[in-house]
Amino acid sequence: MTPKHLVNTGNSVLDDKINEWLQWNQDPVAEKEVEVLISNADVHVLSNLFLKRLEFGTAGLRGRMGPGYSQMNDLVIVQTGQGLTKYLLATMPDVMQQGVIIGYDGRHNSKRFAELTAAIFIASNIKVYLFSKVCPTPFIPYGVLQYKCAAGIMITASHNPKDDNGYKVYWDNGAQIISPHDKGIQKCITENLKPSESSWDISKVYESPLYKDPLDNIMHTYFEHIKQSVLYPEVNKNTILKFTYTAMHGVGYDYMTAAFDAANLKPFITVEEQKLPDPEFPTVKFPNPEEGKSALDLSIKTANQHASSIILANDPDADRLACATKTKTGEWYIFSGNELGALLAWWMLHVHKVQYPDANIANVYMLSSTVSSKILASMAKKEGFNFEETLTGFKWMGNKAVELIKEGKDVIFAYEEAIGFMCGSNVFDKDGINAGVCVAQMAAYLETIGLSLYEKLEEIYNTYGWHISQNSYWICHESDTIKAIFEHLRNYNGHENTYPTSILGGKYSITGVRDLTTGYDSTKPGNKAILPTSKSSQMITFKFDNGLITTLRTSGTEPKIKYYTELCASPEEQDVNKLKNILDEMVSAIVTEFLQPELNALISRDT
Repeated sequence: MTPKHLVNTGNSVLDDKINEWLQWNQDPVAEKEVEVLISNADVHVLSNLFLKRLEFGTAGLRGRMGPGYSQMNDLVIVQTGQGLTKYLLATMPDVMQQGVIIGYDGRHNSKRFAELTAAIFIASNIKVYLFSKVCPTPFIPYGVLQYKCAAGIMITASHNPKDDNGYKVYWDNGAQIISPHDKGIQKCITENLKPSESSWDISKVYESPLYKDPLDNIMHTYFEHIKQSVLYPEVNKNTILKFTYTAMHGVGYDYMTAAFDAANLKPFITVEEQKLPDPEFPTVKFPNPEEGKSALDLSIKTANQHASSIILANDPDADRLACATKTKTGEWYIFSGNELGALLAWWMLHVHKVQYPDANIANVYMLSSTVSSKILASMAKKEGFNFEETLTGFKWMGNKAVELIKEGKDVIFAYEEAIGFMCGSNVFDKDGINAGVCVAQMAAYLETIGLSLYEKLEEIYNTYGWHISQNSYWICHESDTIKAIFEHLRNYNGHENTYPTSILGGKYSITGVRDLTTGYDSTKPGNKAILPTSKSSQMITFKFDNGLITTLRTSGTEPKIKYYTELCASPEEQDVNKLKNILDEMVSAIVTEFLQPELNALISRDT
């Protein structure tokens, strides 16, 4: 350990924090990294690492792995586990009997972080269900409900770059935590920072009578649920379609294999180079199938080699799903999250009607986030089911689904445009395994009536109106710049709540503004927003007179300003090219006038 007198940055508060971390840390590799920074007198980097702390955000922690309090490392995991344990003991009287369920993905340190977390709970006499191998994130919310656990923890950074990791927390209702739990856990973490000796001892985890491996039981029940939901087993068995699947160097292969088997589908073609977990993600720039073709190049090559017409892709923790299909011209079409959402909504409604022909459609609910397509709202108007909009993220949709089911409602589908889909209500979170097998079954059924997935999507839009989207993001590492961009939009004419009123010199007028950072909504009584607001994140939505809706927001986990745009047309408007040209023109103007990329030195996603 670095002696205290050697740490002299000129900032006594910083010196104390570095010394504290070095005293508590037990990772020699991380210690050496800190020593190099100290010897180089890199005060700026040291300040960022030790004077800032990772805080609970999107249902937990997510950040770069490395030393310090602002990154993911053994000590931060121990402190987080101790805080969560204290919070559960204080708020859940039966936590020792209920236990917690813990899973991990294939990233660097994920298994160790999971074992450290398990050791902390066991030291407090809390039962632990720790998976014996990598598992999909949806197995944790599913497992919480199966075992009636007090909470669930998944060690994953989902689709983030390889240097990141995360700590995702679920409550006893099987949904991601929301307020006040996030704030309560954060408070308990800061009150229990000093690590106990027992918190480091992972050697006793697997010997403890409090430890149980849930893998076999969850595998049996989860895939039995899939089997029970299969609508046309003979169609699945006899389909002529060939599916290609990639796990994107993640955990999905074994689980999607089991899902296809449960659904009576023939084995898929595997992208061998991406089949097994690899924390280096060697074949992709970003391990995120949402990136589109750049992430699916190997899948397309594999599918072409095997005369396969449909690609299914999970992200590394298998909670998201991407899909591409070969069109009649031989080109590959990659569905957006909104398009896949429209297809799966149609399929889940079809399944419900066939399985429950006498059920009351007025009791059926579908959900989507506020930045997702409004296609579910259009379908609901025509079909008679209910549509509910939530804030961005499955923590909101999952908790809303739980609430509705407690009221006796049937929640059959929820989705967000970032390729996250909840098909049914066995998992109150996005589930890329179940969604993947649903898409495969839908494609097999459509083939029997002479339709491809792409043709069915066109049929959906012809029926309910075209909903065309264009979503992307700009990268910005300067938080002050991001704040200035949004403050400029709120004070467009130099006064508070004077948002833009049009774009392109008045060609397209803005008819409504909703700001979920401040709680302002020009379309509601008293200009007060109905959806919950959060001052810690930026989010403004503009509605235009021609039906376009655009939302600008910051990412909760990455240095991005995201924009979501959708032009919603009536079923009578069938000139798709005209609609696309209007959308292109408006998006270009919104980016130029509202985000001002050159002035603000924003970095393009393609850089």
